Amino acid sequence: MPTYEYKCRHCGHTFEAFQHMKDEPLEKCPKCGKAVRRLIGGGIAIIFKGSGFYTNDYKSSSALMGANGSGKAKEAKAEKQPKTETAGDKKD
Repeated sequence: MPTYEYKCRHCGHTFEAFQHMKDEPLEKCPKCGKAVRRLIGGGIAIIFKGSGFYTNDYKSSSALMGANGSGKAKEAKAEKQPKTETAGDKKD
């Protein structure tokens, strides 16, 4: 439900009211009972709750960069595998 701000035309009292968007604007001041006008708001405030979208919506940096975090996942796999000798590498 949006919050609307009103100001009394007679006494100058300002107040806020929680109303549905389809509700009719208030007409009477709660302080003096005279006519009020609805003020134009500054916009809608965004409220972030929880740990934040950025930690939940993106892949982890380790998944993007490889297990070692260097961005060279293929090279890390190649380094872990033992080298095999080929026929040309043997020396007699």
